[in-house]
Amino acid sequence: MNAKLTRLWATKTKDDEWWSSFVTSPLAIVLNYFVVDIKWLTPNLITLISFITAILASLLIVVGSNSNFVCAAVLIHLSHVFDCMDGQMARYRKITSQLGAYYDRITDQIQVIIWFGAVAYAAYKQSDNVLPIFLAFIGVAFYSLRGYIKYVMIYIKMSQDSQYLEALTKIESTTKKEDSAGLKFGFSANLKWFLAEQRKILAFNEGVFIFMLSLALVLDEIMPMLWVFALTQLYIGLMRSWQRSAQIKNDVISIINK
Repeated sequence: MNAKLTRLWATKTKDDEWWSSFVTSPLAIVLNYFVVDIKWLTPNLITLISFITAILASLLIVVGSNSNFVCAAVLIHLSHVFDCMDGQMARYRKITSQLGAYYDRITDQIQVIIWFGAVAYAAYKQSDNVLPIFLAFIGVAFYSLRGYIKYVMIYIKMSQDSQYLEALTKIESTTKKEDSAGLKFGFSANLKWFLAEQRKILAFNEGVFIFMLSLALVLDEIMPMLWVFALTQLYIGLMRSWQRSAQIKNDVISIINK
């Protein structure tokens, strides 16, 4: 087996999002195979290229027309492929950095906002109704809340225990997910992995957005996608909020009972 391809496959995130697992991440590995050794092409530069591609897709959505929607869908997928490439390249070269991770996450969040903002505007132009703008706002707001809840929880835990983050890092490092599929596994193992990955669609994370958004643009059926986006993010955001509050309450009770 090609040693370079094996090394690149090892950089694939073990717990990728739904669409990333079997589409954009493997495509990123293929592209990285040809460019990963080009020294001037850095992971941060690829992050920038991904972000610019996402902006171009948003502009095409705002301009409108079926052909522009299809081109935008292609660019959205391409942007996500680049988004997978930067991390793979950094891990392959062993040059991962906090700054690179910061840029990657910030641009990811901005991309979701501008994509759905553009789609809401396009749907508003089609229907002359403010409902799509409201749905996009609800979806983006509660999607952002999901991440905010996580970091608020970490902050609260660290305010109670300064060693919490270090302990959490140790737990994550000792519970790394082992490969169950890939180049060195057979057809049945890969098929089993593929079928199991389909459950991730219920998480309605960024990988699912890529698929939903691009499909809606190709079919020119934006409103149904916005309804799904808004309702799923509202539900998951509220559910995560309740789960975290229940966890904090249980922690307080356990401290009192000690």
